[in-house]
Amino acid sequence: MDTLRVISAAKGQWTGPGVTTVTDVFGLSHKGTSPSSEQGTHEQVVFCADERSGLRAIIAIYSTALGPSLGGTRFYPYDSEQEALADVLKLSRAMAYKNALAGLDLGGGKAVIIGDPERDKTEPLLRAYGRFVASLGGRYITACDVGTYSEDMDVIARECPHVVGRTRAYGGAGDSSVLTAFGVFQGMRAAAQHVYGSPTLRGRRVGVEGVGKVGHRLVDHLIEDGAEVVICDVSERAVERVRERHPQVEVVADRDALVAADIDVLAPCALGGTLNDDTVALLRAKIVCGAANNQLAHAGVEKQLAERGILYAPDYVVNSGGVIQVADEIGGFDMERARAKAAQIFNTTAKIFEMAEEEGVPPAVAADRLAERRMSEVGRISTIWLGR
Repeated sequence: MDTLRVISAAKGQWTGPGVTTVTDVFGLSHKGTSPSSEQGTHEQVVFCADERSGLRAIIAIYSTALGPSLGGTRFYPYDSEQEALADVLKLSRAMAYKNALAGLDLGGGKAVIIGDPERDKTEPLLRAYGRFVASLGGRYITACDVGTYSEDMDVIARECPHVVGRTRAYGGAGDSSVLTAFGVFQGMRAAAQHVYGSPTLRGRRVGVEGVGKVGHRLVDHLIEDGAEVVICDVSERAVERVRERHPQVEVVADRDALVAADIDVLAPCALGGTLNDDTVALLRAKIVCGAANNQLAHAGVEKQLAERGILYAPDYVVNSGGVIQVADEIGGFDMERARAKAAQIFNTTAKIFEMAEEEGVPPAVAADRLAERRMSEVGRISTIWLGR
């Protein structure tokens, strides 16, 4: 099996085992991305194919300025290779910013496997993928994402040492949604303090879109804090799981109903793109703070939110608890240490809100600037020659 570093443009077709070419990969590096800044391009984009197992995957490394790139592997039935490429470029870029603001000595990367995880995921496919990750020599460290789980990371790790998010049985952190939800809750507390003057959601009405791996844990934190919770999810099973634990939770039909509901806080915890021109116009909440990646459907939405007086907690800041949890495996996992680091999301989020006010920009722009500053200033240290 071979890998390919993409350096030129051609038709987006798979051309042989392990190799493909794609139309204008560098042009796509900036389209529809979040964070909003347009600086920088991806360091490396690797296309992987193994005909016998059916593997088709793309690994994107945005930056290694702070260290090896870390980001999850998404297993998803994309409609086209171009759609998969656009997603992995966007997600890997966001991971660089997320890892920077989480205070990690890690760069940003991401991978996507094209296919239906319910139908196409097999041991040979995962192990073939693991060998491609291994071929990068540690420049990319993989973990769980949509469609992949800790048990999958255990399989990938049989071919590759650059894997985190493994099960506890193999020394891993287990389900990273634990600290993802905890971190979102810390970011929401910071937002509540900024808007209402107190770091609590007690008495506030919070709408949670998506109560899957992360969302249902966020509901637990909110109920414990005394919030009123409204939820929606495309999965009836997910809704029932929450209702069994918290019968007082209100359920609405869909995202549109949730956005238009009389809520104080909207927490998008499903797939990205919740905040677009239409939803922002209808939104009654004063705060948006959730776990979903890429909540802003396009550049400029952050300005619309600010103009309407809606405080947006940048998604890649508040949802970084999961990457903090799995990154801790690199030094030998300790949940207490990881949880203490994830608790700092409160302070980072509060700092971003203060910076946004001082500079007269939306919080999303302030967060980008803070991340870029760390990548530039700390990343520069690697240029100091160590004499070896």
